[in-house]
Amino acid sequence: MVRGKTQMKRIENATSRQVTFSKRRNGLLKKAFELSVLCDAEVALIIFSPSGKLYEFASASMHGTIARYQKHMKDVRGNEKVAAEQDLQLIKQETANLMKKMEILEASKRKLLGEDIGSCAFEELQQLESQLDRSVTKIRAQKNRVFKEQIQQLKEKGKLLAAEHARLSGKYGSQVQPQNRSSPQNEDAGSEEDYSQVSEVETDLFIGLPESRTKHVHAQQEPR
Repeated sequence: MVRGKTQMKRIENATSRQVTFSKRRNGLLKKAFELSVLCDAEVALIIFSPSGKLYEFASASMHGTIARYQKHMKDVRGNEKVAAEQDLQLIKQETANLMKKMEILEASKRKLLGEDIGSCAFEELQQLESQLDRSVTKIRAQKNRVFKEQIQQLKEKGKLLAAEHARLSGKYGSQVQPQNRSSPQNEDAGSEEDYSQVSEVETDLFIGLPESRTKHVHAQQEPR
């Protein structure tokens, strides 16, 4: 019969729990004994039952093994403390070095801005000048590169706009041309009407006062 997998949780039934404890306890004590004999290991095992009863096994002296354990833990804690102190000292040293580097960088920054240069020697001033020249050269090169990129982008946009203009001209050009062709005829008709009106303008020569001229014109316009 296949044995089912035991669930790792507290056994609710008291009788089953006691039976399981006895079996597992005996098996654990047996394994501890085998480990000490087969591997020549110093083994100490302490078990308290649910009722508080003590079960123990020691391949040597139980007190000796516990004292050895305590001494080992004390040494480990001491080593950990020493290691922690060493790490703290290392961190303090690294922090001091970073602070010095920051001070040097701040002083160099102020000098590049033209501040606190009264105490600089001639050689240091030459170094600052050379550094500024190199910086200006790099900045100008970067500016020219960005300027060329912008020009190229504008050219690309111009090409796109030209292509869009050509497309729209080809699409709507056929609708605009007939209207443009009809306009000269209208202009010709209008010019003919203007010419006919101009031809009707009075061309007779009249000498006299303006009032007499007005009467003369009305007399001509009256039907005969």
